[in-house]
Amino acid sequence: MITPEEIRTQAERWYKEFLISSISGDVFFPKDIRFGKIKPKETVEDFSRIDKELQSLRHKSKEHLGYGYRTEFVRRNDQKIGPQQFPNRIYFDTETDYLKYIHKEKEYLAFKKEVSQITSRIPRLQDWVLQNPLKVIENLGKWNDLIKVCDYFIKNPRPNLYNRELPIEVHTKFIEDNKPLLKHLLNFLIEEHINKDEEFFEIRFNLKYSEPLIRLRVLDEDISKKYFSGLTDLSITKTDFNHINLSCYRVFILENMLNFLTLPPLNNSISIFGKGFQLNLLKDARWLNDKHIIYWGDIDTHGFQILSQLRSYFPQTQSLMMDSETFNMFRDFVVQGSETSVEHLDNLTPEEDQLFKHLLSTKQNRLEQEKISQTFVLMKIGKILNLGNI
Repeated sequence: MITPEEIRTQAERWYKEFLISSISGDVFFPKDIRFGKIKPKETVEDFSRIDKELQSLRHKSKEHLGYGYRTEFVRRNDQKIGPQQFPNRIYFDTETDYLKYIHKEKEYLAFKKEVSQITSRIPRLQDWVLQNPLKVIENLGKWNDLIKVCDYFIKNPRPNLYNRELPIEVHTKFIEDNKPLLKHLLNFLIEEHINKDEEFFEIRFNLKYSEPLIRLRVLDEDISKKYFSGLTDLSITKTDFNHINLSCYRVFILENMLNFLTLPPLNNSISIFGKGFQLNLLKDARWLNDKHIIYWGDIDTHGFQILSQLRSYFPQTQSLMMDSETFNMFRDFVVQGSETSVEHLDNLTPEEDQLFKHLLSTKQNRLEQEKISQTFVLMKIGKILNLGNI
């Protein structure tokens, strides 16, 4: 037996299928409800309950309400309870009956109107609508503006403008507020023009955006005067950094702000504040390919992961104070670090790999850069640069 509530639940599950059929033109009605037939044994054991359920089924049917599901009954003769009518088929006869029953009449009319607008203005979206009818429903009232945006990108797939600059008659936050849906649409419409490996909306669809800044210090006075009017500490966008091409020999990359700020003056050198795993901001700066890169991070498992990541971009990278000598010298300052699931790194030297494996094997496995004395830092920098103590 089935209740009116269960019929409604089953009918509501058809909604997406119904929407698709209404676009494709496939015949959807009449549509039968699946239900279990009443067995003779049940009528004997619990006829009172079954009779109430039958009354409820009739009361909520089209025969009583004027809309909704129809019920076809079959007469069955039972030796103990006599002749009775039992449901043999339950079905929705028409679109109108179905929509009124699940309270979707107004929504469906709005859906049809939006589909007509979408497919008439951008016919290529017919297949998208067939695949995503519920997305049309979820965004009723927005499609006029969504189509404006899509139409612009079809004609201008590489705008190289900020969202606010796009010559589209929508309010300035419309694209920002509707990025997930627009991404779905544009992936379909301009697939050959998108940057498929990029998830960030603006990069994926060739727009300008508020780029992250890369902070650097110029450690050589001559370089600061030549390129930056004497400025020594500045932040520039990722794009500008990729094209700056400074004529320096050496580039330090540090993870600790105070250490970054207290690097001493050094000829032919600059330093970059690394910001941990944000080092991927540097990967497209190909002018770094021929520089002597020196990386100084914490001695912990994450520090070595970052070093390995940096070497995947710039294999010539040399580590600084990420060795057993430094770790043992300042062992009193070693603390428990965070856990990692990474057990192997591809881009470490044998000595670095040995220390990395030791850190994996113990809980006391983190020595922060700022715990290393400035005297020791200057000695190690002088040694690595063959300058003696500096």
